[in-house]
Parts: sequence; C-alpha cells; structure tokens
Amino acid sequence: MLSDEGYVAMLSDAEYEVDGPLPTRKRRSRSLWQRVAGARRWFRAFRRTRPFWGGTWMMVGGWVILHYAMAPLQLLIAHGLASMGGYLFGGGLMACGFVVWMAPKQRFTFGVIGALLAIASLIGSNLGGFFVGMLVGVIGASMTLGWGDKKPRRRDRKRAASVPGASR
Repeated sequence: MLSDEGYVAMLSDAEYEVDGPLPTRKRRSRSLWQRVAGARRWFRAFRRTRPFWGGTWMMVGGWVILHYAMAPLQLLIAHGLASMGGYLFGGGLMACGFVVWMAPKQRFTFGVIGALLAIASLIGSNLGGFFVGMLVGVIGASMTLGWGDKKPRRRDRKRAASVPGASR
C-alpha cells in the first residue's frame, strides 16, 4: 500500500512500515556544455582508433566522382551500362571509406580496393571526376594503407615495464 508520507511493503504476511518519502531515482541533469564535451570526447576517441582521415578522403573522392557522373535517368538508360561507371566507381569508393571507418581491421583490404577503384575511375568515369576525385580517392586510400595503431606514450611504456608480471 502506498501512502503520502511513506510506503508499506507486504512480506510473508507481515507489514513493515517505512518512514520517509517514497524512494525516487534522481535524474542527473547535464548542461549543454557537458553534453557537448562528452560528444567531443567520444568523437576524439572514434577518430583516433581508426583511419578516420583516410576514410573521409576516400568518401570525398567517391562523392566527387559520383557528382560529375550524375545524369538524368533517361540518358543513363539510353546509354546502357557504359554510363553506370561513375555510379559504380564513386559509390564503391564511398563504400570503401565507410567500411574503413566501421571495421578498422579491414583497412588494408579496403584501402587497396579503394585505390584500384579510384585509378579505374580515370577510364570509366569522366577522367575520374576530372582528376580531382581520382586524386583525392588515391590520397585517402594511401592514408588508409599507411595508418597504424597508436603507440603508447613513453611514460606509459615505462609504467607498464615497472609493473611486475607485465609482458612486453
């Protein structure tokens, strides 16, 4: 039974009264700046644990290739599969950039595929977005291939070495 000043719990045919207000869970209200700071910390951790800039440049290069290849649907149908190169190369390059963001362990595979798509777009799609999309895609793919996990700081390595039983 509930009352205004407290609550009563029924346990094994016995009544226990508890004095005081009903237990409520207080919700922590966070200010806008705290939420922004938390989002910024999350984004920094996201950016530092994957080839973020390589994936970003691959997606930008794919967008440029796709942008220059956009044509009305009637024109695409009239030309057949030959006009789909821009969509395939640009979309594939954008997909490679997204996969690199979401699965950083696959960076080598999708970096190579992204570089091949960017180079092949030179022939298959308006000179690779008039060379701009191709160059940006190749730069992004090379950044993805060259990315490696962040090494621990020197003081962290010394601290780990001083802990007994720590393996190197």
